[in-house]
Amino acid sequence: MTALISLRDVSKSFGKNVVLDGINLDIYAGEAVAIIGPSGTGKSTILKIMCGLLEPDAGEVWINGEKIKEVGGTSSVHVGMVFQQAALFDSLTVAENVGFTLWQNGCLKPQEILKIVEQKLAMVGLSGILDRYPNQLSGGMRKRVSFARAITEDPRCSQTAQKILLYDEPTAGLDPIASTIIEDLIRDLKVKQQVCDSYVVVTHQHSTIRRTSDRVILLYQGKIRWEGATAEVDRADNPYLRQFFTGSTEGPIQFLGREV
Repeated sequence: MTALISLRDVSKSFGKNVVLDGINLDIYAGEAVAIIGPSGTGKSTILKIMCGLLEPDAGEVWINGEKIKEVGGTSSVHVGMVFQQAALFDSLTVAENVGFTLWQNGCLKPQEILKIVEQKLAMVGLSGILDRYPNQLSGGMRKRVSFARAITEDPRCSQTAQKILLYDEPTAGLDPIASTIIEDLIRDLKVKQQVCDSYVVVTHQHSTIRRTSDRVILLYQGKIRWEGATAEVDRADNPYLRQFFTGSTEGPIQFLGREV
């Protein structure tokens, strides 16, 4: 089976800080993958390389069997990104945020864009908020608006393109109930509404790991230290995994001060 996204010996540094060190990773159609690990270990950087926001310093990125030679995408796979803290434009309405790419392209009539936006908002459980601004929404609602933006695309694009969603800390800063709503939505968009073929979630939150993923990849100091089925997490005898899930200060994981 050809992977939707493959990283081959990918490395990335910021100054003297080596963030990714020879990463090899495949994401296949149908997968729900969680990338976990302590802060500052390159989890968000992996997502940005997958979606073309960053170029690796070394290594190769393959999309659906096609080697990507420069930053950008490929028509065979649509990649949607949900950023930390929603990353909405404060000065734009919900309708303008969700349909941002469509408004910028200027190829569709306003009525057509609004219809698409309303459909996407309905998919994430939000209706009747087109004219609101981000500061008028709760944290959970802002997250869901960012989900709607990630799944919005020009309907004239190839309907045969496979789709993958990348979630960067989707439940960060939310209370347990709001987190559960977001976790359910992540699963629902793939399983029930089928708006994506696969997704990757970067998270620290144990409930998000267990409720949204089928496969877990633990990253530390730029290298994959463990990967396996989510069902195996509690049985695996791996010192990095055990320390991460118990929160112990004793073990191979040492404190890093910032997230990259």
